[in-house]
Amino acid sequence: MDHSVCYISDPQLIKECCKIPNVSKRAYLVDSLIKAYHLSDHMDVFKVNPSSYEDLIGFHSSAYVDFLKKLNDNSSILDTEDEYGIGYDCPVVKDIWQFITYISGASLTAAKALTTMKYKFSINWCGGWHHALRDSAQGFCYVNDIVLAIEILRTTFGKVLYIDIDVHHGNGVEYAYMATDKVLTLSFHQYEPGFYPTSGSLDDIGIDKGKYFTVNVPFKEGINDDKYITMFQTISNMVYSSYNPKCIVLQCGADSLAGDPIGGFNLTPKALAECVKIIMKWGKPTLFLGGGGYNEANVARCWTYLTAIITGQDDSLSSDIPDNEHFSAYGPDFILDINPGNRKDFNSFCDLNNIFSVIAKNMKIVKELVRKQEQ
Repeated sequence: MDHSVCYISDPQLIKECCKIPNVSKRAYLVDSLIKAYHLSDHMDVFKVNPSSYEDLIGFHSSAYVDFLKKLNDNSSILDTEDEYGIGYDCPVVKDIWQFITYISGASLTAAKALTTMKYKFSINWCGGWHHALRDSAQGFCYVNDIVLAIEILRTTFGKVLYIDIDVHHGNGVEYAYMATDKVLTLSFHQYEPGFYPTSGSLDDIGIDKGKYFTVNVPFKEGINDDKYITMFQTISNMVYSSYNPKCIVLQCGADSLAGDPIGGFNLTPKALAECVKIIMKWGKPTLFLGGGGYNEANVARCWTYLTAIITGQDDSLSSDIPDNEHFSAYGPDFILDINPGNRKDFNSFCDLNNIFSVIAKNMKIVKELVRKQEQ
């Protein structure tokens, strides 16, 4: 069978992902549930080609990469942890060099599969570490695999549209491209005082040549499926038509789901699924990545469902969790569905209309700038 989807699955990658704080079993759950539903039968499965030093400095500073390499051999150099972010939310992990080269290499492998033009879609649920900065780790993210992958995609496709539906603002990716029009970043996230990473306001629109090519959709606590889907559909389609990208990267952080211990939304996988369907209709090469998500069983449920949609198998997907080695994690109901949350929704229609109006005005400017560039 000629498959149009590439899927990254590698036992060593899964082991490396399980070193990440708060998600020590997640990669195992996700991969085993996808295979229990036989979804891997509808994809070409790729193992990881680990990143090289040269790959990593395609975005990260050589000083930071050198530090990680030295840290791999000698953890006593941690007196510089404040400078490089290794410590509180990004603690030292065993064999950190192998860890970062597999984490980043997985997304590079997925991106390179798209550049062959053999695949429409490429999936790496072990990717999506959107907080890492050029010279420091941040927010459980040691290396920004997303930026590294985008740089690979740019060499073949040119303009890339990056979309982030994690509950947290995709600050690391935004900062990487805030001064350029070569990549437009669009982030849908929770934005309230004290909510990590406290960036991503509606007024953050980029700088210099990148002004208006940064788009933030800041929600308050408690948004539900209907409001989220409506906002995503109207804004993403408007951004897509204005920017006219040749390739899409979607970060599918599942901490936006109800029941996540860190997030504050009321969403079910239906909302994320609708986002995926909207993007698939555009017909562009698309890289799907993971991200946050700290209710591990719910993340596995969600990304399995998204995989079924991407492979066109969602109509035949049973709601009953099939037998697998982690079956007990899905109790007590042992079903694929996730109920919506019951947090109070603080997102008024007035607030949402204001967000839409501001972005619509900015996208008129983007459309005109793009038109002039393409003349």
